[in-house]
Amino acid sequence: MEPDLFTAAAEDRQEKDPAGSPLAVRMRPRTLDEVVGQQHLLKPGSPLRRLVGEGSGGPAGPSSVFLWGPPGIGKTTLAYVVSQATNKRFVELSAITAGVKEVRAVIDGARRASGGYGKETVLFLDEIHRFSKAQQDSLLPAVENRWVTLIAATTENPYFSVISPLLSRSLLLTLEPLTDDDLRALLRRALTDARGLAGAVTLPEDTEAHLLRIAGGDARRALTALEAGAGSALAKGEKEITLRTLEESVDRAAVKYDRSGDQHYDVASALIKSIRGSDVDAALHYLARMIEAGEDPRFIARRLMISASEDIGLADPTALQTAVAAAQAVALIGFPEARITLSQATIALALAPKSNAAYLAIDAALADVRAGKAGAVPLHLRDSHYKGAQKLGHGHGYQYPHDLPGGIAAQQYAPDEVHGSRYYEPTRHGAEARYADVADRVRARLRGASGETSTE
Repeated sequence: MEPDLFTAAAEDRQEKDPAGSPLAVRMRPRTLDEVVGQQHLLKPGSPLRRLVGEGSGGPAGPSSVFLWGPPGIGKTTLAYVVSQATNKRFVELSAITAGVKEVRAVIDGARRASGGYGKETVLFLDEIHRFSKAQQDSLLPAVENRWVTLIAATTENPYFSVISPLLSRSLLLTLEPLTDDDLRALLRRALTDARGLAGAVTLPEDTEAHLLRIAGGDARRALTALEAGAGSALAKGEKEITLRTLEESVDRAAVKYDRSGDQHYDVASALIKSIRGSDVDAALHYLARMIEAGEDPRFIARRLMISASEDIGLADPTALQTAVAAAQAVALIGFPEARITLSQATIALALAPKSNAAYLAIDAALADVRAGKAGAVPLHLRDSHYKGAQKLGHGHGYQYPHDLPGGIAAQQYAPDEVHGSRYYEPTRHGAEARYADVADRVRARLRGASGETSTE
């Protein structure tokens, strides 16, 4: 028997006893119009609508597609809708368990179905990033010749995990994280829909907010938690899922944290001040509170990048690299794995030597500029590459540092109004001690007060 996304036995059981299936299964959309979120992929004429037969006539058939996005945002759901709505033959494989043999069996079956009775085949391949290059190669002829229309789902960046020839023969559809509004609509539908809880319980606003935090953008997790809370409430004879009942049901305490209010800024401030104070444990506590409350991981990553420059600077020049790398990783992987990356960056920044010299330096320079200390650029520094510049004296007397011993020319660079001003005052913390020594020697050379012939 061919592998199938949803087996006949499971479908029969669901029809006979709908309540026996998990809420997340019962609430699967039956049509693309019932899909929550991903509206950018569901417009008229989109590849997914063409896969279910909407406007698929004519010489241009539906394309193979890659569905890329984090877990729980609708990749399998979209495949399920296609399987229900299409009049095509639908086959499912998982890259976790399938190999080249299974792929070839599906392709052979697709060719027979097409040649024998004109039936097209849609192949849903989950976790395609787990396939090796050779396994992915086995799909090429079928996709190129449209023996099958491929729907491939992946949580990994396809540009790194999928071979280029396969990508070039398909469309890449990027699924966006589900918003709180998307999940709220899904929860409210599940509460009232006859397939769901059919109005058996209600969900107060505070409980709904906690459910959204628990979900973390994952629709499956949201419905699973709702079902657990509803079960507990009904077992107690209650018609309302209270916050306490939900906390008991999912073993997850509600974190007092308003992502748009004081808590958002207070906890973020405490995180940064704990890093600045080198208290790694306190920093991790506040990081955990933000994560548990469902804070946007990109917001946390941005705060870490600011801290790396404001509070660490050149005391550890690698701190900013660490923070930027963490932000890039967070954008690629999302929660829950992003918590590890954010933890690594927070620990590195909290334990790094500290210096706010770079922060103070630019603010001091800005203060002078805003006070009107922005005189004319010295003539020898002005652009001398255009016609007539030399007649104006531009570039006259400029010393090219690379032609001099040590690469430093004792000449004036700043305007007269701020000549001699010192904005950067390095500390002796960590790696900045080296910059302090260099700055002292270079400043002396620029004043012509040192006979040194080299510098670091």
